[in-house]
Amino acid sequence: MGVTGIGGLFFRSRDPEARAAWYREHLGIDAGQTAVWRQDAGATVFAPVPADDDYFAADQPVMLNLRVSDLDALIASLTAAGIPVETKPEWDGEYGRFARIHDPEGLPIELWQPPADDED
Repeated sequence: MGVTGIGGLFFRSRDPEARAAWYREHLGIDAGQTAVWRQDAGATVFAPVPADDDYFAADQPVMLNLRVSDLDALIASLTAAGIPVETKPEWDGEYGRFARIHDPEGLPIELWQPPADDED
């Protein structure tokens, strides 16, 4: 007996319909109330971080990390849509490549392209 994976992510929103549309349009995630997103199998990091850690903004209780298969293409698409994308060379290394964006209500989203040998 035990947990086999994350069954859902629920978060409050000032405008749920607009926020769901943003996730669908820019990240390809159907985030509606009755939507079930069938994601690819792969690694999931579940990690509490210290309250004073600067890994992401202190005013946010969580950061959403999404696995991606082609970070460069997604960055290009997001940039073309006017969504600011942050990258730093020091974020990339043995765990893969990373970029950060924020959703329309300020939730930090880390985009993660795992190393090719970890994507299975």
